[in-house]
Amino acid sequence: MKSKTILTVALLSLLATPAVVCAQDSSAVARKLSSRIASERRAAAEELARLAAVEHRRLAEGLRVQEKDARVKLALDWALYRMGKNETLFELVNALDEKKQAEQSVAYLKQLEGPEPLYVFLGRVNGHTQARLLEVLAAVGDRTTLEKIQPYTQSLDPLIADAARFAEREITIRVEETPAVEPKRERKTGKSGESDEEPPR
Repeated sequence: MKSKTILTVALLSLLATPAVVCAQDSSAVARKLSSRIASERRAAAEELARLAAVEHRRLAEGLRVQEKDARVKLALDWALYRMGKNETLFELVNALDEKKQAEQSVAYLKQLEGPEPLYVFLGRVNGHTQARLLEVLAAVGDRTTLEKIQPYTQSLDPLIADAARFAEREITIRVEETPAVEPKRERKTGKSGESDEEPPR
């Protein structure tokens, strides 16, 4: 009986370990936001974004105000967005028009879970930013996105038209591939012995 109790305690401690380790890890990462090396601050912000470590949001907000390095600022904006501060998305979109930050911002925005937050910006930004947004939508867009970007495929600006057509192709490929997988999953959920396929004749 005693051995069973010890085993139970050991198993519970093992199950609890990942959460404790995660908290410790995020705290260690958060401390690196104060590093004197800009690349370390940026890496720390990106890791906190990946973890969506909301417990460090106030710290990130304070350091964002003080930060001088543009790339680190953008990484903090992404971290804050992932922590629930939705308004920082404006900063990420604005960065698409900056030569030194556009690629970094595109990389962050391509990690969005869906395209909806970006729709509001499409008609309100300049041509260069529109092209960059279309590049992002090519990666995260869905069936609804096709309707949103269709007018841009006819743009007189070749940069925008090309970006829109590329996005249209990429999204269409994904949309067309999805139904090929879904029916198989649906058939597996039926009762045993049932099948959607007709019996051989």
